Amino acid sequence: MKSIIRSACGSLRIHQARSGTNVSGLSRRCLPVGAANGRLILRAASTTTSGGTSPKLAVNFGKQSQKEDVLGYDSSLREVVQSTKEALVALERRNPAIKPALVIIQAGEDDSLLEINKKMAEKIGLNITQICLAKDCSEDEIVEEILKLNEDPRVHGVYLHLPPASLTNRVLNTLKPEKDIDGISYLNMGHLVQGDLNKGFVPPIASAVVDLLEKHDAPLEGRMVLIIGAEGPLGVALQCMIERSGMVALKSHSSFKNLQTQVMQADAVVLLGSENIDIPPTWVRPGTAFIRCEPTLETVEPAIEITSKSGLGYLTAVYRIQNVVYSCSRWLQEQQYRPWRLRSLKLQPQTPVPSDIEISRAQTPKPVNQLAEEIGLLPEELETYGRSKAKVHLSLLDRLHKQPDGKYILVAGITPTPLGEGKSTVTIGLVQALSAHLKLNSFACLRQPSQGPTFGVKGGAAGGGYAQVIPMEEFNLHLTGDIHAITAANNLVAAAIDARMLHEVTQSDKALFNRLVPSVNGVRRFSPIQISRLRRLGIDKLDPASLTPQEVSTFVRLDLDPSKITWQRVVDTNDRFLRKITVGQANTEKGQIRETGFDIAVASEIMAILALADSLEDMKNRLARMVVGTSRSGQPVTAEDLGVSGALAVLMKDAIKPTLMQTLEGTPVFVHAGPFANIAHGNSSVLADKLALKLVGKDGFVVTEAGFGADIGMEKFFNIKCRASGLRPNVVVLVATVRALKMHGGGPNVSAGAPLPREYIDENLTLVAGGCHSNLRKQIQIAHLFGVPVVVAVNVFKTDTQPEIDLVCQIAKECGASDAVPCHHWAQGGRGSLELAQAVNNAASKHSNFQFLYNIEMPIVEKIRTIAQNVYGADDIELSPEAKAKIDYYNQQGFSSLPICMAKTHLSLSHMPEKKGAPTGFVLPIRDVRASIGAGFIYPLVGTMSTMPGLPTRPCFYDIDLDPVTEEITGLF
Repeated sequence: MKSIIRSACGSLRIHQARSGTNVSGLSRRCLPVGAANGRLILRAASTTTSGGTSPKLAVNFGKQSQKEDVLGYDSSLREVVQSTKEALVALERRNPAIKPALVIIQAGEDDSLLEINKKMAEKIGLNITQICLAKDCSEDEIVEEILKLNEDPRVHGVYLHLPPASLTNRVLNTLKPEKDIDGISYLNMGHLVQGDLNKGFVPPIASAVVDLLEKHDAPLEGRMVLIIGAEGPLGVALQCMIERSGMVALKSHSSFKNLQTQVMQADAVVLLGSENIDIPPTWVRPGTAFIRCEPTLETVEPAIEITSKSGLGYLTAVYRIQNVVYSCSRWLQEQQYRPWRLRSLKLQPQTPVPSDIEISRAQTPKPVNQLAEEIGLLPEELETYGRSKAKVHLSLLDRLHKQPDGKYILVAGITPTPLGEGKSTVTIGLVQALSAHLKLNSFACLRQPSQGPTFGVKGGAAGGGYAQVIPMEEFNLHLTGDIHAITAANNLVAAAIDARMLHEVTQSDKALFNRLVPSVNGVRRFSPIQISRLRRLGIDKLDPASLTPQEVSTFVRLDLDPSKITWQRVVDTNDRFLRKITVGQANTEKGQIRETGFDIAVASEIMAILALADSLEDMKNRLARMVVGTSRSGQPVTAEDLGVSGALAVLMKDAIKPTLMQTLEGTPVFVHAGPFANIAHGNSSVLADKLALKLVGKDGFVVTEAGFGADIGMEKFFNIKCRASGLRPNVVVLVATVRALKMHGGGPNVSAGAPLPREYIDENLTLVAGGCHSNLRKQIQIAHLFGVPVVVAVNVFKTDTQPEIDLVCQIAKECGASDAVPCHHWAQGGRGSLELAQAVNNAASKHSNFQFLYNIEMPIVEKIRTIAQNVYGADDIELSPEAKAKIDYYNQQGFSSLPICMAKTHLSLSHMPEKKGAPTGFVLPIRDVRASIGAGFIYPLVGTMSTMPGLPTRPCFYDIDLDPVTEEITGLF
């Protein structure tokens, strides 16, 4: 199919034409003018209207000069041009980067309208593009063009200058109503009929006709206007506009037997449709306004004078341009922050509380696109995955970049025990209370759970009871595939490492170079990623033939030391037998055997990068910087050296978008990233927090959770995540339970699945007090090191007594907490966390004196010592010889200015898991020090830390099953 695209603006990118099309750019503006589908000509009533298929518009307003210069003297045209130009100037002054644009889709290459288009475009200053399809273009071809324009944010209006037969229901329904500046779609026509002109568009010809009728020599208010042939959208629009202007509209047809009487009684006559009818001059009373409009696509006779005869054509063109300006203005308004219209879901808590999956299944979540609309997301910012979850585009940050952030709340906990503290349930209960009950905008930002613990021993992480993310099955399983993307990206790096070592061992420099930089059609070129490597090597050459033999050797050989490869493969399953494996045993690998291992997927550095990146570009750069091993000469080898970083970004391009879900009470949740807190930094993503802070508005709340105790997850949140994001928290919610405090106060050990000792079931104020004065006090002090106020949330269990709860709240306040309140969200939902929500709201209204624990430029050893002494309570640190050597190496490589991410047991403030409370008098041993250069931190290993969990004797998967008839999942918790 032949297609010609003409554009008057260099700034508007024209989409790629289909194969075989002819695309030409012309430095001219073109704007078809006419009725719904045709060109209009204004003629004196005494002029005989032409027959045939020529489009005609005749108007008689008494004694007008045939030579009157419409552009200079027509008051209507001047007024509309001036007002439209002023509106456009004001729009561009407020938004300098915006240039409203109109695209015209027409059948054929008729350029007879260019004169009018040029003059109107020059007077007002609008970008116009004309797409000329073949005269016999198909419906599919028209729809294809419309779909492209629908999704182009730089196009604010689309005019379908097509034959009536081409304006099918499918075509009209395809065009977005907000871009239908001719007002012919059904939705826009409905807005017009209802009188809601703030949403729809008035057809330009209708505006022009009514404008001229209102300026008739004799006032027409209250007078009768006869519309002949008033079928279709234009007739409906004219009738509505005429009646809204105070005139009386009467519809008629050319076949009506009393037509002559109606014409003679009318104060104005408008002839519509394709009926080839001439109204005899003797029928028209003197002074009657008469307009003829026939929507056709035939070319008008040439050499029309620019006189009053063509004035309505110009006026119609200007009204169309005015609609484009209106459309652009509305689009800009849509880009502004939208107040929330959140509809909460009602809960009906039962006693006893059912299982988590029963509660989740009993609640019907809102469609995710409805939730998105309620919280101010635009349709184009949403990428749905089924009915209940969706990815949110990062373009939201650009749209709301001027919007002030909301209040930033971190949920942390005391040192965890096997009894569980419930940080996730507190987080969800808090946002349910804030949004569903206090009517304050709030967002929860949670980590995505790993499949390993879900099928292992811990179970899911969607919260519990009446404080959950739903649907919990989707939350706990694949979600939107982010962890799978991380697994694929991580293992691509591992495959690239082993393949590169094999090829370097088995090939000469020349053979390697010829394969790495192949000749394509006789031309040899470096790829962009290879040019980056050359520059890092100090080789400033772009011609492969210009490299010396030594430069070729340096370029092609990474010379990885097999014993110093730090990169491992990953899988999102607890599998202890993959902790150490041997690879390369097949004969095809030619003896390249080495020991390596698997980590669980969420331990991958790529997961940490996903959580810390603040843009797609930042993620791509971090992926390139990942160090996968060391060369035999002692130089770090990166993913970019392997040539794989661009491919990693491609694999991760969707994973970087946070996933939108909802709580049981219909409040929004972002689920994104899931690094462990003992072996990584243990927080959800920076991007999820940033998006949420913009969406909630300056008086809203974003509640995010840090893994494990405050000494681990919270410390890393402050020193690593807040450094990367630039965000500053307002309040820390410290979660504690009576049962866990009893253990820290000297209670007996417990094990998962075993009956609880009596100390944890019966009231024991002594143990509670011991735990409060040791672990709870220490965790509050840690938060105060960073200058952030603390609210203690006592997560109440049914075995807790009121005196125990009261004691925890009392001691917490004595230890410096701004407030301490009991929480009953597990049994009651958001209503059970109202006290906590009010306490957080009060604390957030006070000034936070946030500060980092250490200066990033401090030596690595001193940063480690600062954390050990001030956070863990150690007397000092002890570095192994290996740790000392690694620190010296990192200093030499320029990595000393990175923050510290301690890899330490989460079960104690010390390195000894059995030491509860707040141990003192110990020296913290640093066994090894490693670096995640892409993620951007140094991580010392305190003791032996496993990055691959194992399965217990009876894993959770024994209870997980699927009903093949209903497809319902059972056994998840």
